[in-house]
Amino acid sequence: MDPLGFSLAAGAAVAAVVAYLLGRGRERARQRKETEAGRDEASRIRKRAEEEAASLRRAAELQAKETRFRLRESWEQEEGHRREEIERGEHRLQQRVEAADRKSDQLDRRQDALDERAGALENQARTLKEGEREVAERRADVVRALADARSRLEAIAGISADEAKSRLMSDMIDEARAEAANSLREIKEEAQRTADREGKRVVAMAIQRMAADETAQLTVSVVQLPSDEMKGRIIGREGRNIRAFEQVTGIDVIIDDTPEAVVLSGYNPIRREVARLSLARLIEDGRIHPGRIEEVVAKSEQDVETEMREAAEETLYGLGIHNVHPEIVNVLGRLKFRTSYGQNQLAHAREVALLAGNMAAEMGLDVQMTRRAGLLHDVGKGLTHEQELTHVELGYRLCKRHKEPDLVLNSIRAHHDEEPHRYPEAWLVTAADAISGSRPGARREMFEGYVKRLEKLEEIATEHPGVERCFAIQAGRELRVMVEPGRVTDDGMARISEAVARKIESELQYPGQIKVVVIRETRAVDFAR
Repeated sequence: MDPLGFSLAAGAAVAAVVAYLLGRGRERARQRKETEAGRDEASRIRKRAEEEAASLRRAAELQAKETRFRLRESWEQEEGHRREEIERGEHRLQQRVEAADRKSDQLDRRQDALDERAGALENQARTLKEGEREVAERRADVVRALADARSRLEAIAGISADEAKSRLMSDMIDEARAEAANSLREIKEEAQRTADREGKRVVAMAIQRMAADETAQLTVSVVQLPSDEMKGRIIGREGRNIRAFEQVTGIDVIIDDTPEAVVLSGYNPIRREVARLSLARLIEDGRIHPGRIEEVVAKSEQDVETEMREAAEETLYGLGIHNVHPEIVNVLGRLKFRTSYGQNQLAHAREVALLAGNMAAEMGLDVQMTRRAGLLHDVGKGLTHEQELTHVELGYRLCKRHKEPDLVLNSIRAHHDEEPHRYPEAWLVTAADAISGSRPGARREMFEGYVKRLEKLEEIATEHPGVERCFAIQAGRELRVMVEPGRVTDDGMARISEAVARKIESELQYPGQIKVVVIRETRAVDFAR
């Protein structure tokens, strides 16, 4: 190798060694720095850990002191309670000891008094024995004197003592009966005056606070036509339209000479309303054929169902009655098209609820529950067109199935006397039902039923002995009974009026009340010539 190459190689080697040494020095310096930084970080972590440990220790000490304080306070309170109980027990024991001492003193005094009384009683017993001997002697003298007097009286009167006693008892019994009848009549008249006055006040205030608009719906509905030509379209070719309409609705369509009008006849008011609404829509639309009739009738049925449900919900909202089962609401809505003696039943139910609620408010009873019972008392009438039972039983079963209160169930059955009135609110519902049905213009009574009721009233009155004749007046609101004065006494009149009134209540159904008047007339006639 030439000298230049060697020197270059040696220089490169020296440079490499120097670079290695410098790099190693820097690496050691860097490692020392990292080591020192790690030691500082470890020192800081250890310091923080010591501080946190000291803080936790102080917190634990504070919590332990607080717990100890609470436990000590609780123990002191319990100790105070125990001391108070011990003191109260000692006080009660002291009172018992004092009471025992007082009782002992009383017993001693009573014993002394008993001893004194025993001595006095012995003296009295001796005195009584002597007195009894004297009384026995005098009694024997009195018995002998009474026997002598009775013998003399029987000889003078000409009757025995038993006969005299019997006559006296008979006279006293008749006199007692007459006085009892008079007293009973006076008591009944006074109670009637008081009850009538108070009842009229309550009923008058209840009626004054509400006014019910009654609408009478008959068994027919009239649909107006734009012209008489529409009658032919309603009948259809060979009567197919009118037959289809009657078959779908179940209502008879009467087309006669009445100008521009068609009459719908049927006893089901809901079906009649569906038919009326369907026919009005068909006339307005102009397309009348069997297919269109079925479509319109189906739509009208839905609309009528909605109308009934909305009417029931509106009535419930107006009365402030809530939480009524939807099925009961639907049945209640059917009363919108249900009538009884021409009286709309939904309006009648609302009127009964208002009347009964107002009377309950006057008497301090449950107003809301009374209104609920009054509204639902005839709800079964919405089912009588579909089921065979009475409206009372149908309404009772419907409300019981949906867990209505017992007051409502009792009002439903009691307002037709199918069970006793167990609540004062039930009596108010019955009274409100009678008021709503008997007020002028509320109902229309069929002539045959009216005549039968009058005949039954007169028949009930003539069953009693001594009744000469009777008259039902004021449309059956008053029954006047004429009795024979020789066979019926004044006290017998009260018994006849009571018996007739009770029998009318048990055998007849009528709105309002019937007044029974018994008349006994005696005349003395003479002539001055």
